[in-house]
Amino acid sequence: MNVLSFFLRSASVLHYEDSFLHAGIIQREETSMEEEIAGRHQGCFNLADVMYFSKRGCEAVAEDEVTRRFSSEELVSWNLLSRTNANLHHVSWQLSVVWVTGILIRYCLLVPFRVKCWLSNQVQMICARLGVRCVSGLIRFHNRENRPQEGGICVANHTSPLDVLILATDGCYSLVGQAHGGFLGLIQKSCMQTSRHVLFDRSEMKDRHLVRKKEHIADKAKLPILIFPEGTCINNTSVMMFKKGSFEVGGTIHPVAIKYDPRFGDAFWNSTKYSMMTYIFNLMTSWAIVCNVWYLPPMVKEEEEDAVHFANRVKAVIAARGGMSVLPWDGGLKRKKVKESFKEEQQKKYCQIVIENGSVGNGNVY
Repeated sequence: MNVLSFFLRSASVLHYEDSFLHAGIIQREETSMEEEIAGRHQGCFNLADVMYFSKRGCEAVAEDEVTRRFSSEELVSWNLLSRTNANLHHVSWQLSVVWVTGILIRYCLLVPFRVKCWLSNQVQMICARLGVRCVSGLIRFHNRENRPQEGGICVANHTSPLDVLILATDGCYSLVGQAHGGFLGLIQKSCMQTSRHVLFDRSEMKDRHLVRKKEHIADKAKLPILIFPEGTCINNTSVMMFKKGSFEVGGTIHPVAIKYDPRFGDAFWNSTKYSMMTYIFNLMTSWAIVCNVWYLPPMVKEEEEDAVHFANRVKAVIAARGGMSVLPWDGGLKRKKVKESFKEEQQKKYCQIVIENGSVGNGNVY
């Protein structure tokens, strides 16, 4: 009961002081000139009107309504920030302890955490730029006003692990991709210590990492997610099928087109032929890595549009901007056999052509 009565007493004192300060230096009656003067007389000059204008003039000199709008607003209740109430004086030692505790939290916890996040992003961008400089990278960014925003999803065509470094030179992202082993896995583990990324195994259930993506974009304070929906590296001449899982999450999609100039060096990584170390050696021995990056306007899924059609629409926009062809095939075909459903679909198309031409009815097919 003593603690409760203390806080009630302190709150009443603070409320009284804040109510007085909130009203300003001068307590005015909110009445217009017409209402106040017209109530005294009608249509005749009155010498007492001089006192009204003198009163208003003194009020304006002491505290006019315009000047007050350029100073911090006085709060009705105290928020434990001394700078929001310069006239606040000592009430009790218990309240002073609460105020000192707030100072320690703000200056010793919040400030270092916020500075750490900012420094972490700056260090990541510097490291990415150093990595690109190691291969004599020359990057041209276009339409930077369309750069991905926090809480969004960045979708780009995939040619090389270098894609991540190139985009990271102009902004920070949370990566979504397959967990690797070896040297590339070591790099992924190092990145996980500085920021939050969403890594998964191909054997992992799709619903599981779909939920992880939704949880990430639900927090608008987190970095935008960087996704390569093709799921594998393509030789930068075409854009293959986008996996629909990246477009079932919802949210805003920020398409990005990346186009390399093969005249100075081949950025494509054929993972079935070269290891990561061999690929890095090939990059280091190239003339340069020259590429253009286009930030395209953000896109959202339309009403009654499913994930497949939305993915195809985004893919077409990226391919058109990068000057690449559009292919409906899954890039994962380089690792596994063609699905039986694809074979059956082609067989059905051929049967439909045969039936429409009437060759079966003429006895030409047995």
